[in-house]
Amino acid sequence: MALTQILDTHDEAVAGIHDGATVLVGGFGMAGMPVQLIDALIRQGATDLTIVSNNAGNGDTGLAALLKAGRVKKVICSFPRQSDSYVFDELYRAGKIELEVVPQGNLAERMRAAGAGIGAFFCPTAVGTPLAEGKETREIDGRTYVLEMPIKGDFALIGAHKADEMGNLVYRKTARNFGPVMATAAATTIVQVNEIVPTGALDPETVVTPSIFVDRVVKA
Repeated sequence: MALTQILDTHDEAVAGIHDGATVLVGGFGMAGMPVQLIDALIRQGATDLTIVSNNAGNGDTGLAALLKAGRVKKVICSFPRQSDSYVFDELYRAGKIELEVVPQGNLAERMRAAGAGIGAFFCPTAVGTPLAEGKETREIDGRTYVLEMPIKGDFALIGAHKADEMGNLVYRKTARNFGPVMATAAATTIVQVNEIVPTGALDPETVVTPSIFVDRVVKA
């Protein structure tokens, strides 16, 4: 098993992200969004990306900047529109980007299922709505459920508070949103952190994402 790489630059961290990749991007709005990794991905040049995130970008920074650069072909998210999602709005109205809306809990659970090796699961959310059209349904104990498939990523870009030199991660408050499930659901997990500390400096009881799920770490 390869050890987690501690890298010097964000550009090194995103090297190898290929055209057409599915990229899981952490963040709840801007909380926990790995903005510097996204900026590096813009410089890196990968295109035709499928982005999985809670939102479809805020303002002109982070994920919105990636969309504005024309690098994204599809967004899978829970909240594509809010007051400052004008970049996504313009692209979507112009037919320049695809959208798959997924209820927020389903989004998290579909990635968790991917990380846990679960082939699919039945969930009651979205039953009877357009989001369930074309999906298998089943009645269980008198309630209707819809079959949901895992969401796997080629890469995950997430933000954490601290990492140790092995790659164990801790998060801070609401910045601990989708990062933990995304780290398990991606083939390659890339993390920007505020601080890198020596191995042993983190209380093991506070580690949320173990290093086995982390491939590359860079200090923001």
